[in-house]
Amino acid sequence: MFNPASELVLPARRRFLQDAGLGFGSVALASMLHREAAAEPSAADPLALRSPHFSGRVKSIVWLFMTGAPSQVDTWDYKPELQKRDGQDLAGADPKTGFFTTSGKCLKSPFEWKQFGESGSWVSDLFPHLSRHVDKMCFLHSMHLKQNNHAPASIELMCGTNRPGLPALGAWMTYGLGSQNQSLPSYVVLHDTRPRGDDQIWSAGFLPKTYQALALDARRKEAIDNLARDGKHSDRQQRSQLDLIQQLNEEHAKTRPTQADLVARINSYELAYRMQMAAPEALDLAKESEATHKLYGMDQPECATFARQCLLARRLVERGTRFVQIFAGKGVGGDGSVNDVPWDCHSDVQINHRSCGLHTDQPAAALLADLEARGLLDSTLVIWGGEFGRTSDSQGSKGRDHNPNGFTIWMAGAGVKGGFHYGATDPFGYKAVEQKIHVNDLHATLLHLLGFDHEKLTYRFNGRDFRLTDVGGELIHDILT
Repeated sequence: MFNPASELVLPARRRFLQDAGLGFGSVALASMLHREAAAEPSAADPLALRSPHFSGRVKSIVWLFMTGAPSQVDTWDYKPELQKRDGQDLAGADPKTGFFTTSGKCLKSPFEWKQFGESGSWVSDLFPHLSRHVDKMCFLHSMHLKQNNHAPASIELMCGTNRPGLPALGAWMTYGLGSQNQSLPSYVVLHDTRPRGDDQIWSAGFLPKTYQALALDARRKEAIDNLARDGKHSDRQQRSQLDLIQQLNEEHAKTRPTQADLVARINSYELAYRMQMAAPEALDLAKESEATHKLYGMDQPECATFARQCLLARRLVERGTRFVQIFAGKGVGGDGSVNDVPWDCHSDVQINHRSCGLHTDQPAAALLADLEARGLLDSTLVIWGGEFGRTSDSQGSKGRDHNPNGFTIWMAGAGVKGGFHYGATDPFGYKAVEQKIHVNDLHATLLHLLGFDHEKLTYRFNGRDFRLTDVGGELIHDILT
């Protein structure tokens, strides 16, 4: 027979309070985890609009990626000392800084430099149009990264590190914020020739493929593959077909809950259906006025392709696309040959950069002016830059090799100071020496502008919480408005 007095052992008061406290703590933890889980993207609608950690200044980003890496000392980082010491030994020069071998002799900039705007910012004569907008620009002169070749450096710049399989900034942005327009992709890449590094530069990595960029090829006039409806089917027939496919896919997915790509595939059918009406309208530049076409330079053969892409970027941002990245197309090498890495100036910086300036200057300036005129620059951030810089000493007699140790990126628009210069390279522009900025710092700052604490925007993969900034990243407070 059960004897309560002899069998029941009551815990001590301290032990009871300890156990109870742990129990209440577990309940609180479960509640917190439930709230965090509720903030995660829904599997049923992974592109649903979501709130960031706090109110962000930036709603959209347009990244003008200067493929091939412009020389900082020939574009935005004026170095009088380099001009004076042309042909002399460059102190501290490492002939293996770049991908090939350099001379160790200073190579002055062959371009004319002037100051512009109320900020008195120095700009080379490569940019007669962009120079008018320097008071909108926030210059980061002390960028640096680890990789010294195009593909790995491009991946590091966009993914935070060079390890393959990681998501790019645009994918993280779409994952965190969702889509502003359910009938258009939230992340779009525009390219002419495919840059070295290819899809890895704009990959969704281990994130669900719903957050993958839509890449459009300028050689095909930005056409979207397999979007148009088969002429044999009416809209009603197509809708019925998609409903049946949806039902079958959902039944298939129920037995495979761990396969995230299945959900992405299901959602892609619906997005493609909605895009059949929205995308052709968004990509139809005939709807723009002749004055707008001329503003961007679409009537000029040397910059018509980049002009079309910049105008498309404005139209996409206007319609709610979160992230548009334009990869600058072909440039001209020192021997006059077409270069598929446009700003890559190994043999002759003057010939190469003059060609690239003509290709990109007017369209980029028009984008800034057009966004501002439409009130979109208040919520859009435009970024200009390449994957690294160039050496201050020569490769051969007229060229410059790769240089990851110091280069310039500028930003203009929402949340950053205009006519502002942050960081510095040494007197020859060879290395970043003041207020150095790693790509993790840049990403932490961009995520902050979007409304995110970069340490808290994470995704669990293979048992670990990953983030864009890896285990680094410091917010650059001084550049923020």
